[in-house]
Amino acid sequence: MTISKERKAELIREFGKNDQDSGSAPVQVAIMTDRIRELTEHMKSHKKDFHTRRGLLMLVGKRRRLLSYIKSNNIDEYRELIGRLGIRDNIQ
Repeated sequence: MTISKERKAELIREFGKNDQDSGSAPVQVAIMTDRIRELTEHMKSHKKDFHTRRGLLMLVGKRRRLLSYIKSNNIDEYRELIGRLGIRDNIQ
């Protein structure tokens, strides 16, 4: 259920400022989005897995808080990020 080291390194290269930038908010959002997509696929075939559902909901909440932080600091970066990740704009 976790993402591979190679996929994580690829996301860090794509969304980070450099290859070592794993902690910036856009990189964290990209990694969470990848995990959310993976867990969503898991939940489609395992509908009664409530532990995974709770973890998925917690990830979605954490990603939402990070996205609202990015939006409050730099609206252009926020719009570019959600466009590149293919997620909807529903942050108030």
